[in-house]
Order: sequence, then C-alpha cells, then structure tokens
Amino acid sequence: MCAHNPPCPTAMAPDREAARPVAHRSEQGWSLLCNGVLVFEDTGELLPDGRIVAPHRPLALTVGSAA
Repeated sequence: MCAHNPPCPTAMAPDREAARPVAHRSEQGWSLLCNGVLVFEDTGELLPDGRIVAPHRPLALTVGSAA
C-alpha cells in the first residue's frame, strides 16, 4: 500500500505505528495509516486482516500509597 521512499513499516511489523497517516478523524478517535492499520486514540489497532490489537498505553505510575 505504501508508496513512500523509504517505505513505511508493514502492517505486521512491530513498528507498524510509525507508518504515515493517510486519513484522520479526531472526532471519531481514529487514524488510517498507509500500511492499512487503523489506530485508535486508546492505542488499540485494527489490522488489515481483521485482527484486533488491544490498547497498549503504558500504565500510570502512582506515587505513595492509598490510605
């Protein structure tokens, strides 16, 4: 799908999120990358073959303890 030079990572590559966006819908919370991956604001992904990648944002670190 990608016509960039050098080409963007494929949809199956570990760094697939580094591909260039070709469409973005901030009001709906998603971007389509040139490798066919849909990336959602919650960091979840939908791959071109229909597989779902669960959100993978880092967990917030808490300082102190709950009292």
